[in-house]
Amino acid sequence: MIKHIVLFNVKEGEDKDQVTAIAASVLNPLVGQIPGLLHAEVRRCFNGVDFALYTELESREALAVYADHPLHTEAKSHFFHLLSGRTAADYEI
Repeated sequence: MIKHIVLFNVKEGEDKDQVTAIAASVLNPLVGQIPGLLHAEVRRCFNGVDFALYTELESREALAVYADHPLHTEAKSHFFHLLSGRTAADYEI
């Protein structure tokens, strides 16, 4: 199993709660739509970055499918323009 975690910062002047809600509304429903994506959770952070995405995937291959999947690309188009930065980390358990 792969854990894929992405930490996001929102551009100055944007509503952090609203951007988090947008991201959650488009990323969380991808479970069941993208093969190998087992869990997705977007949450607003109270310390450090503005919000985080936590996902669980079946394998490294599933992560590669997720990364390039058209539904994932479409989801990102709804909020990436509102971000000032992001950092991702992946690990296997």
